[in-house]
Amino acid sequence: MKKITYFLLLALLIIACKNEKKSETIISESVSSEDITTSIYPENITKVFDAHGGIDQWNKMNMLSFTMEKPNGKEITTVDLNSRAELIDTPTHTQGYDGESIWINEKDNKEYKGNAQFYRGLMMYFYAMPFIVGDDGIMYENAEPLTFEGKTYPGILISYESGVGASPDDQYIIYYDDESGQMQWLGYTVTFGKDGKSKDFHFIKYNNWQNINGLVLPKSVDWYKYENNLPTEKRNTVEFTDVKLSTDPVDNFMFKKPADAKTVE
Repeated sequence: MKKITYFLLLALLIIACKNEKKSETIISESVSSEDITTSIYPENITKVFDAHGGIDQWNKMNMLSFTMEKPNGKEITTVDLNSRAELIDTPTHTQGYDGESIWINEKDNKEYKGNAQFYRGLMMYFYAMPFIVGDDGIMYENAEPLTFEGKTYPGILISYESGVGASPDDQYIIYYDDESGQMQWLGYTVTFGKDGKSKDFHFIKYNNWQNINGLVLPKSVDWYKYENNLPTEKRNTVEFTDVKLSTDPVDNFMFKKPADAKTVE
């Protein structure tokens, strides 16, 4: 009788252990991919992402398009958010990037005199703040707060690992409202065509937002004059219209170089 009792107790113990392991497995599998995604970012930049709709919502998007009014007419930018292929259409030329090379297609025999390499992705980067600094290869640090007109904004310094992007020495500082988490200012350096990092920060004020597919994105931004790495007074405003943000797959044929376009070396 004692032996039977012993074996019954042993069997119950084994079953209990198996059930415990099974419940542990279920608990670990219940952790959502969203928890994993957001946990890779520091708390302060996650707070900013969340105030603008969340990085997970942004990562669902495949295509971004917006229009800016320029002196010579409308400039329409369309971007594949996965490959970063890009098409910039203007009244005088079309600039494209197919994921490997940049091309220019001039219209009406009007010579393109800009710097296509520098301009590729430039306005998209400013428009897609703050989500664009959720890319791979980015490092985050606390920055000195910015005080402007009596209000202080905490700052997050963004820099890049070596070899990331066309200008890995560029740096950005996102300044945000401490209470709401919403982005308020962007400080940025320009190092394209130069060696090493720059200590000269330019400033854009983000204070006019719109909701597109659950994400809070700029309706317009204000470029500011600056002195001693601080903004001083507003210089000009750039407005964004006809904004489209979609989860639909992108037809990459639009980014392919036309037969009569010139490849930018």
